[in-house]
Amino acid sequence: MAKAKVVFHRIVQDTQDYRSFDSSADHMVSTLYFSLDAGGKHFDGLSVEVRQPFGTDFESMPIEVARPAGSYKGPWDHATFGALCESYYRNAVGATASGIRIAGGSNVHMRGNQFVMSYSGEFELPESGAESW
Repeated sequence: MAKAKVVFHRIVQDTQDYRSFDSSADHMVSTLYFSLDAGGKHFDGLSVEVRQPFGTDFESMPIEVARPAGSYKGPWDHATFGALCESYYRNAVGATASGIRIAGGSNVHMRGNQFVMSYSGEFELPESGAESW
């Protein structure tokens, strides 16, 4: 099996409400920017939107990961890629984060933050003809 290497470069936090007065309004939507090495080729300028559904707990519930946008069209393991995205985001924002550490508190509204930090991971690509984006 071939391997893919993802290198995340930047997060743009479009919106995040954390422990708002109305817990059903708690949510997060952000865009992650990354590059990819796969199939012996390098792909730059890729992005993916990640989001926390309204009313779910940011620290304990999974983050939804959309289909990536960009020029790569080969085989893909979206579950493993999604786990990398979630790890990258939580390293930047949350109770144990290095960018914005949020623990407890109430009524935190964040918009338009940008985090420039590198984070990488590798995963196996399925055989050709399997799921792709």
